[in-house]
Amino acid sequence: MRRYIYSVMTLPLYPFERIAKKAGARRVSREAAEELRDAVEEFGMDIAEKAVKISKHANRRTVMKGDVLFVARKLE
Repeated sequence: MRRYIYSVMTLPLYPFERIAKKAGARRVSREAAEELRDAVEEFGMDIAEKAVKISKHANRRTVMKGDVLFVARKLE
């Protein structure tokens, strides 16, 4: 399966700072927020790639909610 360049797909940092603060951090460094963002992007990409593979196996072009949930449960 084709791998994508993650630097093109970067998400904004602020939501990841909020997540860390919600988890109990008083302050969050930029590097910590970037690392959290990169980890979440990598995890999300892994789930998406596997969900696409499942939809193709089912002869569908559309990834369904059930595909994503199935993959997420398998990774737990």
